[in-house]
Amino acid sequence: MKDHPQACPLRVAATPSPGATPVGRQSRLHGVSGIGRAVSLVAGPKASASSTPRLQRGFTLIELMVGLVLGLLTVLLITQVTAVSEGKKRTVSMGSDAQVNGALSLFTLQRDIEMSGYGATASPDALGCTVKGQYDTTGAPFTFTLAPVVIGDGAGNAPDTITVLQGRTSSFSVPMLLTGVHLQTDDHFTVSSSLGATAGNMMIAVPKTQDSTTWCTLFSVTNDTSSPTTTLSATNVPHVSGTSAKWNQSSLFPPAGYIDGSYLLNMGSMAYRTYSIDSANNLLQATERSPTNGVIASQELYPQIVNLQALYGKDTDGDGVVDTYDNTTPTTNAGWLQVLAIRIAVVARSNQYEKDPVTTTPPLWDVGATATINGPATATCNVTSKCITLQVSQVPEWQHYRYKVYDTVVPLRNVLWNK
Repeated sequence: MKDHPQACPLRVAATPSPGATPVGRQSRLHGVSGIGRAVSLVAGPKASASSTPRLQRGFTLIELMVGLVLGLLTVLLITQVTAVSEGKKRTVSMGSDAQVNGALSLFTLQRDIEMSGYGATASPDALGCTVKGQYDTTGAPFTFTLAPVVIGDGAGNAPDTITVLQGRTSSFSVPMLLTGVHLQTDDHFTVSSSLGATAGNMMIAVPKTQDSTTWCTLFSVTNDTSSPTTTLSATNVPHVSGTSAKWNQSSLFPPAGYIDGSYLLNMGSMAYRTYSIDSANNLLQATERSPTNGVIASQELYPQIVNLQALYGKDTDGDGVVDTYDNTTPTTNAGWLQVLAIRIAVVARSNQYEKDPVTTTPPLWDVGATATINGPATATCNVTSKCITLQVSQVPEWQHYRYKVYDTVVPLRNVLWNK
């Protein structure tokens, strides 16, 4: 009888009996990886059952809506903080611009007023004389007052105007005394000395005695060497009319001419400039008559200037000290001799429009507690001081802007020097 292979016992042994430990698991416990991998196929159903993923829970609709609301509230808060911050930043920035415009406006006016009257006030008794002028025969004649500064009072607290007259010479300006009679048709003046006169200088002939029939006349100096009377010399000042001297119009001279003792004022390239407020565009502007062609040209100076006010500082008791401020323009030489200073105020407006009203009352001009003010109405302010209310209601929606007042007192140096 042949021996049978021992395969059957092995196959029987490889079959796990109920409750017995599987070979794969037993081998895995003993670290036999090869048998574990082989027997793992037998233990497959249990392995797949243990690797089944657990269910994952997401956000509910209510949770999403709560998160969205919180996000929107955060964005709204950040937006509001940014808007308020930017608004304050613009207010500060525009306020700085208003300060610059106000300071520059005041400086420009102060500088021009300080230089006013040069040449024109070399002889104090000429102040207040009515000056007649005309450029070319086709030009319109005009008149102005021989005074360093003339204030045009604005009606109903409207902005004032300030007109400045000053001579501009390359060297110096001194009066030239007439030593002979000048008839209306004459083309030259005979003087004691023409020191400082050059061809092209603007001059003002001043009569020895001023009245309604004898006035001051504006002309320009010429130098035509064709004859002794038309040649500029040490004692001769010619004013021949022609294409190069269109300021010389014989018809402007008084019919009786100028007698001995009258004099000439050398104005050089005369400056006759008026400062005013352009209410339509809220800016300070200057208009000036050109000495070369007689044309009046306007120039915009500084924006956001909404009001300009001025007062004459007068010495009414003759002690050399200003004791009264008013807006009454003198009409006589004695009245003009009292004017020693000009007090000015400019109102600058911020360009930033505020959503809510920020200015409830018009700005005030503090003129001090002891100043005597005639003309403009004053009210007590800052406990013991006096203030003049400055109108800004002409500005549309004026309460939604901020304002700043700049003021100063400017002495008329040329008047004080020659007085």
